[in-house]
Amino acid sequence: MAAVYKRELKSYFQSMTGYVFIAFLVLFAGIYFMAYNMMSGYPYFSYTLSGMVTIIMIGIPVLTMRSFADDRKTKTDQLLLTSPVSVVKIVMAKYLSMVTVFAIPVLIFCLCPLIIKMNGTAHLLVDYSSILAFFLMGCVYISIGMFISSLTESQIIAVVGTFGVLLLLILWPSLVNFLPTSAIGSLIGFLFLWTLAVMIVHRITSHNLLAVVLEAVGAIAMVAAYFINKNMFDRLLVKAVEKIAITDVFQNFIGNYIFDLGGLIYYITIIFLLIFLTIQSVEKSRWS
Repeated sequence: MAAVYKRELKSYFQSMTGYVFIAFLVLFAGIYFMAYNMMSGYPYFSYTLSGMVTIIMIGIPVLTMRSFADDRKTKTDQLLLTSPVSVVKIVMAKYLSMVTVFAIPVLIFCLCPLIIKMNGTAHLLVDYSSILAFFLMGCVYISIGMFISSLTESQIIAVVGTFGVLLLLILWPSLVNFLPTSAIGSLIGFLFLWTLAVMIVHRITSHNLLAVVLEAVGAIAMVAAYFINKNMFDRLLVKAVEKIAITDVFQNFIGNYIFDLGGLIYYITIIFLLIFLTIQSVEKSRWS
């Protein structure tokens, strides 16, 4: 695993991707820091981090696009998959290499609250808690990009797909307002989401019978629940979708100044889930 990790980490700096990614994040963080904290005098570094949410949405797809797509296109994945290293270790090594690259600018960000402290009032506990939440949110984004990269051999599809998903996640709280609130609308929404989940499972496993069984069992269960207790479905889709808004956790840190431990655990859970899905995707390509 260590050898794969070193190889992947080295490749990001040999291809200049790592340098460009770090410079991109540090540049915009510096611009926001000067505008918000130095010139406007805001004592919280979280103002800068709030502006960086859009920046990492642009930068992380570029970082993750080649993680598996490039190997599949150049057929170097066959060398990895036939090596003594397990698929789990390969995926973890690739993921940790990208997290390491992302951690470098985040560590640089840690100097900013100290600069604020040197020039006046600072809230170090809030700022460093916000940086931790920002880092874990970025790790979630990286796991999303890695999973999408494992599904294709085209880096263009990987970067566009990751950008689209991250954009959707950022707009998620606003899009919730457009969801149906009626019972039948919630049922239709849940059926659509279940079908989407089954499609992902089928894409990973290529098991037709499993996909058909999952789709049938899920649909029958939801329709039966609807006819048993129709009132239960009123606004149920909206309530459920609101709970999975990733940016809300980060907003608790930077906007409400709340140390949301449950939100951090939620981030870590998503990371492990997407790593698991990536492992299954790579296993499928290994035996296909």
